[in-house]
Amino acid sequence: MDLTQGEEKHKYDRAKKMMLWFGIISMIMTFGGLTSAYVVSKTRPDWLTEFELPSAFFWSTLVIVLSSITFILAKQSILSGNRRNASAMLIGTLVLAVLFMVLQFNGFSEIIAKGYYFTGSESSITTSFIYVLVLVHLVHLAVGVITLLVVIYNHFKQRYKKGQMLGIELGGTFWHFLDLMWIYLFVFLYFFK
Repeated sequence: MDLTQGEEKHKYDRAKKMMLWFGIISMIMTFGGLTSAYVVSKTRPDWLTEFELPSAFFWSTLVIVLSSITFILAKQSILSGNRRNASAMLIGTLVLAVLFMVLQFNGFSEIIAKGYYFTGSESSITTSFIYVLVLVHLVHLAVGVITLLVVIYNHFKQRYKKGQMLGIELGGTFWHFLDLMWIYLFVFLYFFK
């Protein structure tokens, strides 16, 4: 029995969505393991209890939330046929993503300026954990930026329209996951000192 073209497309779309969710679940497990190790390590006598997160991390949280909003607005603009607004929102999302990364590195600089180091003989287990958590998130964010660039490229090639939104839906799901993951990490680091 031959599958119709619509059934094949549905299976293809579903397979791509499942692959994305397997990736997301593996990232959740990675961060779950890292944050669990962080909690266990808090019992060490050399744990820094007075350590404060840098202000750049607060600002980067606001920026990443705004980037999710612009991504949602871009998708809505495509669905309503407003390509110009969609372009502006997608470029805005990219600019906010770059700003987020800049703020993250500014946060690292703030930590170092306060005399806390991530590696070497002057480092502490606390700052090393923060470094690993944020750096692993930045690696995932770099993948997110590449995904965003692909979405923008496909948008300018006019590959997205009502009924043909799989690429932007997958990109959006991954982007919003990255946003939620940073919020989780930020709240975790803020409250679990």
